[in-house]
Parts: sequence; structure tokens; C-alpha cells
Amino acid sequence: MSKCDIGLYGLAVMGQNFALNMAEHGFKVAVCNRSPAKVDTTVARAKAEGDLPLEGHKDMKDFVAALSKPRKVVILVMAGKPVDDTIALLSEHMEEGDVIIDGGNEWFPNSVRRATELEAKGLHFIGMGISGGEEGARKGPSLMPGGPRVAYDLIEPIIMKCAAQVDGEPCTGYCGPIGAGNYVKMVHNGIEYGDMQLIGECYDILKNVIGMSNQDMSKLFAEWNKTELDSYLIEITSIILAKKDDQGNPGEVVDYVLDKTGMKGTGRWTVQEAAEQSVAAPTIASALDARYISGRKEERIAASKILKGPLDDKANQQLNVDKAQVINDLKAALYCSKIASYAQGLSQIKAASDKNNWNVDLALCAQMWRGGCIIRAKLLKGIHDAVVDDPELKNLMVDPNFAAELNSRHLAWRRIVTLGIANGISVPSTSASLGYYDQYRRANLSANLIQAQRDFFGGHTYERTDKPGVFHTLWDDTHKDLGDLAGRTAGNI
Repeated sequence: MSKCDIGLYGLAVMGQNFALNMAEHGFKVAVCNRSPAKVDTTVARAKAEGDLPLEGHKDMKDFVAALSKPRKVVILVMAGKPVDDTIALLSEHMEEGDVIIDGGNEWFPNSVRRATELEAKGLHFIGMGISGGEEGARKGPSLMPGGPRVAYDLIEPIIMKCAAQVDGEPCTGYCGPIGAGNYVKMVHNGIEYGDMQLIGECYDILKNVIGMSNQDMSKLFAEWNKTELDSYLIEITSIILAKKDDQGNPGEVVDYVLDKTGMKGTGRWTVQEAAEQSVAAPTIASALDARYISGRKEERIAASKILKGPLDDKANQQLNVDKAQVINDLKAALYCSKIASYAQGLSQIKAASDKNNWNVDLALCAQMWRGGCIIRAKLLKGIHDAVVDDPELKNLMVDPNFAAELNSRHLAWRRIVTLGIANGISVPSTSASLGYYDQYRRANLSANLIQAQRDFFGGHTYERTDKPGVFHTLWDDTHKDLGDLAGRTAGNI
């Protein structure tokens, strides 16, 4: 019997679906799993879904032996220790030049560590972000690999065919050395946090300020999905809002879903890394904060009986809202906020790439995200073109096309933030996105006062607008001239 082209270890739904995806594209796939029953399930699915070229193995040694050399194994198990345990088992049977590809959501330093450990054994390691959920894994995900180029070249023929395809282009490519692929996927997930929060804020205003029903909101989101807001998350929001309750209750499922958001940690990593890179990511950070607050459900219930907002006092409720105007403004505000959010994410990737010498192609990031992944959106075609037109683009918002869009919509953006605040509806990510835009567009900020304060209490010095050099002022009688200023700026980031 001929050897298999690639192996996949870890047969939860994502693993099963990606294995079947590769087999459907003509690659012979070997699968293995810690629990043998899932091997049987996957083999049965391969038979039922077109007699696909897939074979199951229940012993790790036999699994590795079934692969053609150099062997290539994708692992899809829970991040952390399970990945280390799986690599340890695999590496016992693999040889120099073989490749292990971790397809999970992993903290990029862990991938760097694993690559270093495996390099000592002559094995290659790739950290490959996979986005698209169960459906994407089966029909074509966005794949974001990072690792040694020689190892990437071995898997490229497979992933180019199995990734989502948009306008004839695969939603994958070489992200860079080890760590780069995980980083790009991490930021993708951070942008995803922001997108979801922004849509949630629109929903909150539509429901609680202008009083739209779930069915009417569903129709509105379906309409928006035919415009510049066309995206996977807008599409599924329309579907969610229309879905009748499946537990026998009146109305729609969404009204019975507890307002307590879960998370896997990638959003937190994105915000932590933004701080490490000294890059502002307020849309993502505010979305993360919103998830934290949502998790304190019991505290919020108690607080709702104590703390008051505008809508709690019927006399102060906004009764004469122009619904058509609000809907148009919401559409504009959401679009502007998304541009700001992508600008933050791409700036973060660029900063990390420069720091780590990864040479990540931002145009490739936009291309990879155009299909298969959760943040896929029509907007990404424009982002791709903007970076191709100007590879040195400092920020997406100053691209001529996106700048024109922001300039024509910013008043609507402001009206929505004002409307939310006036009605006691929290719009943290929409507001943070607007704040990012307003800070970035201004030549002069209030930071001069902050720097003067730093010099006052800590002697941290400052630069001047009228002459070069470093200065320190004796602000009052408590300040003494200590001479040399160089030491005062030591330790600045």
C-alpha cells in the first residue's frame, strides 16, 4: 500500500473536519487519536462522505510509519500541556527532517520553545493558526503558518489546496519564522473580539433605544450584509436574531442566552502583546474589558438595583428618536470602527514583526483573512489593496480611500457614541475606536501637560516645540538643579 501524504493527530470535530478536507482534495491522510473510538468515527465519515482516501490508526508507531518521508503531521489538540505530551509521543517515532504542525491556538512563545527543542532532534516545527471553526475546517479555513521555510515548502502544496479560496487566491501563505503564524492568528482573534463587541453595541442600541424586534433586526443585518459591511459575523448575526427558541419557549433563542461571555484567552494575549509592543489597541482592549464585566453577572444584577441610568427614569427617556437616522448612523459608525480596529491589529503585527525580524507581509494577512476565517469581510479586499499600493503605509486610516470613508462618516460615528451615552447604553468599543481616530488625526494632544506633570513630580525631563534638546524645569521652590539630565531619562520605554 502507498504511504500517506500527511497525518493528523487529534480527532475532535476540528481535527476530523480538517482531515476530511485534506482527503477530499486528493491527499491520502492518516489519522490517529488518544481515544480509538474517534478514529473509527473519522474513518466512517470518510467512507460516507465520498469514500475519501483516509486511513485510521490506533497506535502512534503505526500511525507515523504510515506516512511518506519526510513525514508531516498536523496536531489538533488542546493548547498547553496536551501539545507538549503529543509532541513527545510523536517525536519518539519521527526522524530528522520530519515536520510537526501545531494547528491550535497557542501562545507564540510556546511555539518558539517547542521549535528550539525539536530542532535539537533534527525535527521541524510549524505553528499554524487555523480559523473558520468547524465549517471552515471542513470546507476551507484560513491557515496562518509560521516556521522554517524548508518545512513550510513541504506543506505548501497541501495547504494551498485545502485553504479557503477567494477570487482564485488561497487564504494562506508563509507568515514568517516560528511564532509569526501564531502571532497573526492571535491578532486575528483580537480583531474578532472587537468585531463581535461592536456588533453587540449596535444590537443594544437597536433593541433598547429604538425598540426594534429581533426579527426586524435580523432583516436589517441581512440588508447590511449586502453592503460594505458584508462579513461572516454580520451574516451569522442575522441568522441568530431570527432563530426561534428551540426549547419550546415563545420568541427567539437569543433572548434566552445568558449575557455572560466566555473566552479562550487569545483576546487577552492580544492586549498583553499590544502593551509589549507599545501599540494602542483600544477597540480590542475595550472588547476584552466588556467580556470581563459580562462575566460578573451576579454583581451586575445587584448593581442594577442600586445604580441608575437615563432609561431608568421614564421622564428622561429619549422618546423622539429618528429611527431611520439612527440606523444609518449605526451603519456608518460600525464601518468606521471596523476600519480603526483593523488599523490597530495590523499596526501590532507590524511592530512585532519588526521587533522579531519576521518580515510579515501585511497584504498577505489581509488576503488570508478574506475567506474561511471568522473576521472575513468585504472590507479586507480594500485593506489588501491599500497595503499593496503603499507597503510603507504607517496606518490603515491614512490610506486615501479609507481616509475618505472616515472623513465622510465621522459625524455619524460621533452621533452614535453620543446617543449611547445619553441613553445609558455602554458603547465601549465604538467609543474607543472613535477615540483612537481622534487621537491619531490630531497634530497636537494634551500629552504636553502629562509630560510636564512627569517632569514636575519625577524630574523626567521633556522636549520642546521651539528648540531641540532635553529640558527640565524647576517648577517651584522644592525643585533643585541637579545638573546632568541624562540619568533622568534612564529606563524610559
